[in-house]
This record gives sequence, structure tokens and C-alpha cells, in this order.
Amino acid sequence: MYLEVNNLSVLFDTALILDKVSLRLDVGELVSIVGANGAGKSTLLRAMAGLIKWEKDTLKGTKLGRITLQGSIIFEEEEIIKLPAHEIARRGLVLCPERGRPFREMTVLENLRVGGSTIKDKTLLKEKLQNVYDLFPILQKRYKQRAGTLSGGERTMLAVGRGLMSQAKILLIDEPSVGLSPIAKDDLFDKIREIHHGLGASMLITEQDITYAFDLSSRNYVLSNGRIIAEGTASEIGKDEIIKTYLGL
Repeated sequence: MYLEVNNLSVLFDTALILDKVSLRLDVGELVSIVGANGAGKSTLLRAMAGLIKWEKDTLKGTKLGRITLQGSIIFEEEEIIKLPAHEIARRGLVLCPERGRPFREMTVLENLRVGGSTIKDKTLLKEKLQNVYDLFPILQKRYKQRAGTLSGGERTMLAVGRGLMSQAKILLIDEPSVGLSPIAKDDLFDKIREIHHGLGASMLITEQDITYAFDLSSRNYVLSNGRIIAEGTASEIGKDEIIKTYLGL
């Protein structure tokens, strides 16, 4: 097992955001987590990426009040739930956040270089950068442009490119289709498919648009109110009348 989440729960004060979520990702897999807005998809990826800190099960003093994180996250046979975000990213579990969330005042090139900051070999760094530009030519065209002025699709491409620059072993891609036109969605998901098949990249993607998610993924999890309520291929999930109704299929 490459990545395994076991009984992961997240509480904000007394609100249960994730309730004993368990999932797995094997090497080379592309798996989606689908569900409505507010189901807990982004919280799940943030917890996996170390952005919800573990500190004796409880972290106090945040703007949201008390955050409680429980459960287990195993990556390459090691428990990582207690590790800080930068260490998790260094090990190769990299989050591409919703809407990209770039460093807005930095240029596209500067954002990509941040992703490749751990690469000391200048030749390798140049190769990684060119690979990203080959995948996303628009980023090369806009390399001097401030990232905050990019369109939604371009920001998502930049986030994925930044993840590739960091030599990610697993990309956690959060809601890539949010705010995009159908044409932009088609283009972005084609690129994600190309990365998956061409580079053999392992990916875990959260998505509201199940049509795109099911078309892309080998397996899917359905998340509702913080709980996994179904797992399987698109055809397996589609045969369950309750889940079918929930997803609007």
C-alpha cells in the first residue's frame, strides 16, 4: 500500500468534519473522492498534507477554536500524521489546493521555482521546468506574469506544475474544476490524464463534477457529511440506487 488513511477524524470545536474516513491509494493509481460542497473533501486533503496540525490530538488557539485530529495516515509504510507540512511535502506527498492558491505577487516562474527549491542540480531543475512548460505551454507564455492575475484554470495548472517541480510522488489535487468553463475543464482534465499516463504519477483528486472524476479515475470514493458512503469503479457505484440518486446519476 502506497498511501493509507485509517479512521481519520477532524473536529472543529464540536463540529465533526470528518468521521473515521479510511481510504487507500496504490502506486500509479488515480483515485477520486467525489461529493457535494461541504462534504469534507478539502479538509481531508489538508489533513493528509499536514495542514491540520497534530499536537497531542488537540490544537488550541486557532481562529476556528479547537481542532482535534485523530486517526492514522501511512505513506510508504511510515506514519506521517504527526509530521509538519513541509516534511510531508519533502517526502513527496504534495497538495495542489483548490483554485491553485499561488503566491500571488510572485511571477509564474518564481512560483515554479519555489516548487523546485529542493532540487540542487541546475540541469535537473531546468529539465523539470521544461517538462512543466511542455505540459502547460500557457505557463511558459506567462512566465513573467504575476500569478495573482492568472485565470482560474491557469492557477490550477500552476499548482499542478509546482507539484511536479517538487518531484511529488503523490499529487493531492483539490477540486480542479471549480470555477472553470466546460472547455477549460476539458483541457485541464486532459492534461491531468496525460500526467497520470505519461509520467505514471499517483494522484488523489477531490471533485464535485462526478462526470469528469469518474471518466478519469480507476476507483472512486463518495464522501457525504464527512463519511465515506461508497467505494468502487464508476460502474459499481452507478449500480447502487441510493448512491446513484445521491449523485444525481
